[in-house]
Formats: sequence, C-alpha cells, structure tokens
Amino acid sequence: MRTIEFTPAELRRRKRNAVTVASLLALIVLAFILSMNTGFIRLSPLDLLRTLFGSGTDQQHLILFDFRLPRIVISLLIGAGLAVSGSVLQAISRNALADPGILGINAGAGLAVLVFVAFYSSAASAPAYLLPILAWAGAGVAALLVFMISYRKHTGLSSNRLLMNGIAINSGISALTIVISLRLNPDQFQFVSTWMAGSIWGKDWSFVTALLPFIVVLLPYVFYKAHTVNVLSLGNSMATGLGAFVNREQVLLLAAAVGLAGSCVAVSGSIGFVGLITPHLARRLVGSRFQILLPATALAGALLVLVADTLGRWVLQPSEIPAGLVVAVIGAPYFLYLLVRSRS
Repeated sequence: MRTIEFTPAELRRRKRNAVTVASLLALIVLAFILSMNTGFIRLSPLDLLRTLFGSGTDQQHLILFDFRLPRIVISLLIGAGLAVSGSVLQAISRNALADPGILGINAGAGLAVLVFVAFYSSAASAPAYLLPILAWAGAGVAALLVFMISYRKHTGLSSNRLLMNGIAINSGISALTIVISLRLNPDQFQFVSTWMAGSIWGKDWSFVTALLPFIVVLLPYVFYKAHTVNVLSLGNSMATGLGAFVNREQVLLLAAAVGLAGSCVAVSGSIGFVGLITPHLARRLVGSRFQILLPATALAGALLVLVADTLGRWVLQPSEIPAGLVVAVIGAPYFLYLLVRSRS
C-alpha cells in the first residue's frame, strides 16, 4: 500500500490549520458559556451547572432552556450558514465582494417573509417550518434574477456585472419592501422593523427544528463539494479543462448557497456582512483550500454571530441591540476596505 509523504512545509501548514480550527472551537465554547449567563437575570456558574443537570429551580430552567439555549443554538446555526453561503458565492462568482446581502439574496428572502407577514398578525403566528421554505423561495427568485442578468453565453459570469446587478436588485427589492411595510398595521410594522435590523427573533426550539434540516443537509453537501469549489474558483475555462461540469456544478452550489442564506434569514432577520467578512478572515487563518476553508469559515461565522448576539443582549440591558447592527459595526468598515483594495 502506497503511503503519502508530506513535505515539512505541508506538515507545518496542516498543524497550523489544526491549531486554528481547535482555537475557533474553544472560542465558540467560551462564547457559548458566557452567552448562557448573559441577560437581565444572571445565573451564576454553579446555577448554570445545576440547571443543566436538572437541579435548578423552575425559573432557572425556564430562562436557560426555553429562552437562552434556543437563541444560542440559532445564532450558531445562522452564523455558520450565512458564512458558508458567502464563501460559496465568492468562489462561484470569483468576486471577493460577493455576499448574500449585497447580491440581494437576503433581501429576496426578507421580501417573501414580509409578504407572508402581511397576511398574518405576525410571523410568530405562522408555522415555524413554513418560514424557511418561503424565504428559500424568495431568495431563489432573487438569485436567479441576478445570475440571469449577469450571465453571458460565451463569457459566463462576470464578477463586476454580478456585483453591480446584485446591488441594483438588492436596492429594488429593499424599496419594494419599504413600500409594502408602510401598508402594515403597527404591530406588523414593529416586527418588520426589528427583523430588518437583524434581530434574532426566532427564539424557541420550534425555529431550531425548522432551521436544522437545512443546515444539516446543505452544509455537509457543500463540504463534500469542496474540491469542486476549488476547481470552479479557477475560472470557467480552467474548470472545464480540468473536467468539471461547470454549469451544473454552479447551479447546484448556487442552490445550496441560496438555501443556506434564505433559511437563515427566515429566523434571524437581515444580518448582513457575515457572508462577506468571515470567508476573508478564515482565508487569512487557514489559506484558500476549500477543504479546510469551508469548515473554518463555518466556525468563524458561528462565533461572530454568537458574540454579536451576546454583546447585543449585554450592552444596554434590559434593552437589546439587534445582532445585525453589531455585525454591521464590524462589517461596514471591512467592506469599504475590501472595496478600496479591489479597485487599487
């Protein structure tokens, strides 16, 4: 049996990547513990342990298992989903500025949820499992529109065209969203305003179970396709020369990216920049091979959203700052930096 021998440089790179992934996991565990104890009512570390093992009071059990843990799990899921979606879109389009929010995918998902809300007292009164499906449909329509406009038969996808058309579609959908929201009653308008700010409003286990199938199915699929993503990121001509079925693989990966983004937006609101900044941060840490980049991006995205939501619940207690606003404080300057660097 043939053994594979790695060069010293490759061994050092693999060791560094393993340390990076382990560090991200450790930071997620730390943020998870801190988030469980963040809120208007504090639980001591001893109270957390007792409650986790079933010895806490009814109030402590209610706070931890019914309010905080579902929100923490949702933060981790949507962070990983949005981050991986952005990484796939950047690879397919070969554009470092591609992101579900910038390309109008999040806006399309939000518009579908908004139209649904217009026929109900609020989205909270709707079946939780229905919202990710509606958001996926809205995100899919927006993505299809952007890619159809940007695609040329002989040249394929142009990264500049994709970005400009995505920004235009995003602006149009956002304007339509505002027009529809003006026709809502005060309760519905309050929900939509909170949702557009990026508030994690799906806070119980029903939303976890609604979102989990999308994450459990689509994330492993994208990880499985990591080699294909590597090839597609080289360009259509090179990918075709290497034997890849470019159009088919682009459609399948685009559907997975749209599914991840749409389902996450359905329960998290419009949280932007996660899919933009985390792939770049992960690339700086582990390199550009998608076999390790995609898992690192998922972990970095989960950590970013969990930290943002925890800070939002802690800074102005008992009020909350939507996680989307906290992420925007980090993401907006970084987006400007990437925009300036791409033009230099």
